[in-house]
Amino acid sequence: MFKVSYLNKVYFALFLIGSNLLYSQEDEKHTSLDTDYYYGTILEHSPKIGHLITGHPEGFLLRYNYHSSGKEAWQRRHNYPDWGFSFAYQDMKNPSLGEMYGVFSHINWYLFKRNLQLSVGQGVGYMTNPYDKENNFRNSAYGSHLLSATFLKLNYHKPNIWNRIGVQAGISLFHFSNGAVKLPNTSTNTLAFNFGVNYQMDDRREIDYMNNDDDEKITEPIKFNLALRFGINESSVVGLGQYPFVIIVAYADKRLSRSSRIVFGSELFLSYFLKELIDYQVAAFPERDNTDDYDFKRAGVFIGYELQINKLAPFVNLGYYYYNPFGFGDAIYNRIGLKRCFGKKEEIYGLMSVKSHAAKAEALEFGIGYRF
Repeated sequence: MFKVSYLNKVYFALFLIGSNLLYSQEDEKHTSLDTDYYYGTILEHSPKIGHLITGHPEGFLLRYNYHSSGKEAWQRRHNYPDWGFSFAYQDMKNPSLGEMYGVFSHINWYLFKRNLQLSVGQGVGYMTNPYDKENNFRNSAYGSHLLSATFLKLNYHKPNIWNRIGVQAGISLFHFSNGAVKLPNTSTNTLAFNFGVNYQMDDRREIDYMNNDDDEKITEPIKFNLALRFGINESSVVGLGQYPFVIIVAYADKRLSRSSRIVFGSELFLSYFLKELIDYQVAAFPERDNTDDYDFKRAGVFIGYELQINKLAPFVNLGYYYYNPFGFGDAIYNRIGLKRCFGKKEEIYGLMSVKSHAAKAEALEFGIGYRF
């Protein structure tokens, strides 16, 4: 048996709470099942994982989908998407990596007369064989059993070919990382081809998918936000330990439409792993031009985009450090995440995101915010 850390328990609980918030919004009666077999390769995004790519990963993805009825305006606005839960299995085809089991919440969007399906899933993956300095030192990809797991899937999708049975085929990308909560965390990306079948659980009434009575443009003044992000992560040196971080954020947002916002603001990073890393380098490399006078604090400015889907808002940020005296990481950073709004005016929100320097994750962030 494996021992799950307190942080992993918190992360798993937050995932389940977030999934419940997504699916409790409406009692959808029409559902479907689909399953895919996939076969692919691990992309060598870093030379640190080259020795782990020894075969072609394969596995399956099983999904339970709720279908939009068009009852809510946001469903019509987004072309009647589906949402649901997924379970995935992947054999990494390398003994040092082991196998992956994952649970996800997902959403499906439709394009080109609903023949093309774009799916995004976010959840938790369990890796059977993470890094261990004595028994599995070759695994430079995963430092813990529980990881953040993401999949993207682009399919040709054709339901109801015969007796509610249909088919789909396309390409998938699976990403596994713990956001530097515990090192090593080089992560993996599996690019795969997939094909499978789908089954409609009941007869569905005909829906006019072209019906969208919510085209009215809206205007809104610039809104201001205060947010607090927090979590635990580890420095780039394995074994230095895990430390908390806090990020204080102030930003403005401007609504472009009912579904879109742009954001711009500034943030102060208080990352205590960086304080320990500075002390370590001063002690370990006295011959270098290191000094304990370095400030561990950082500050940055960022711009971003939010896509509003009912109470949920996936978002991306691109930032630049204007204060980073120690010079940790690149000058430019990026962030991708999900926000969930509460309140009649959606003024309170919770969020979860991953902050990275290019493809190297620095932190898995949780947060709360207020919009006024």
